[in-house]
Amino acid sequence: MLIEKIYKKFVDSSGVITDSREIQSGCMFFSLRGPKFNGNEFAKLAVQKGALYAVVDEKKYFRENKNYIYVEDCLDTLQKLANFHRKKLKAKIIGITGSNGKTTSKELINSVLKTNFKTYCSRGNLNNHIGVPLSLLKISNETEFAIIEMGANHVGEIKLLSKIAEPNYGYITNFGKAHLEGFGSEEGVIKGKSELYDYVISNSGFIFYNSDDEKQKTILSKYKNKFGFGKKEADITYNIISEVPNIILNVKNINIESTLFGSYNIQNIISAVSIGSYFGISIEKIKDGISNYISSNNRSQIVKKSSNKIVLDAYNANPTSMSLAIKSFDKSDLKNKILILGDMHELGKEENKFHQEIVDYCESLVIDKVFLIGEIFSKTSFTEKFISCKNYKELLTNKDFSNVVNSNILIKGSRGIQLEKIVSFIS
Repeated sequence: MLIEKIYKKFVDSSGVITDSREIQSGCMFFSLRGPKFNGNEFAKLAVQKGALYAVVDEKKYFRENKNYIYVEDCLDTLQKLANFHRKKLKAKIIGITGSNGKTTSKELINSVLKTNFKTYCSRGNLNNHIGVPLSLLKISNETEFAIIEMGANHVGEIKLLSKIAEPNYGYITNFGKAHLEGFGSEEGVIKGKSELYDYVISNSGFIFYNSDDEKQKTILSKYKNKFGFGKKEADITYNIISEVPNIILNVKNINIESTLFGSYNIQNIISAVSIGSYFGISIEKIKDGISNYISSNNRSQIVKKSSNKIVLDAYNANPTSMSLAIKSFDKSDLKNKILILGDMHELGKEENKFHQEIVDYCESLVIDKVFLIGEIFSKTSFTEKFISCKNYKELLTNKDFSNVVNSNILIKGSRGIQLEKIVSFIS
């Protein structure tokens, strides 16, 4: 079936669903396949539960009635449908990628832009070859700006996502040591993430960038359609007023206070300030947009307990983001500091080296206690200052953990370690 005809059916539906457990009346169900599941097997159930259409790509699951649509490849069709929808939208799309800070930057930018425009930003971590199309298909005709996060762990993925989303603007947060297993090296990270810039530049789009980042300055040295932010010699400059207990920046002689902790969030904040300024939003509205943003997704989230205070940053971790988080925590004037660190995933053959470097760094700091959680951290060499547990469940039975009171705690680790589950056990 031609994509134009499928699009007409999409317009008649209540939206696209790819999980049969989340079927809504009138939706269009796409039977996607994965390593451990075949969505075609759930097409009949989806229709029974109220789906208006079930899109399948295996003949044996197709039924000759109005509720079924047969295509050669469901994923390819989903991506083409999203791109077809994108072409019809009046919304300007800002594409965001990078090794660290993508989601927080995306949400801060949205918080600023929505003070003056009708906006949409991709939800959670819907940032891959499935998530980006699903995000695009949720954008309404009334939307003026859409902020779309793009994630990748291999070269070529951002190129694909850019072709689907066709961003008018691009922003790369940074190039760090993330997903090295897939990218192969830091050079691979730069090449992969820069595919966003490649697309924007080839289509004469506009780029926002950190002018203090020498790598980005070099890549963009010959490109004119850009807007930079930095501490000096930039389109938008800023001064740091405070980092603890939360970040306060001075921009255009106005103090902008956020609810976020940690120096690694400074760039996330100033990027949102800069983008808002570029689009003509007053500094007063920008200030409101930043101050009204409260993290609730395990990223730099401050959790106050009866006797302890927690900085929860347990959604993701790599050597770059973890070292920055620890450094910022160490520099703060907080008392009774404790670190709870979880394994960093997808680092490839040098994962042991990167974890040992984190341990060695922590050894040099004036931190009262360090808990190391995970199989990889357990293989490192450490002193009595450290307490090692194979997983978060083992941590919960540790006496030293149970006796933590009146402390400031940084929790940082990859999502797979599930460190957010220990928060409710901290008094």
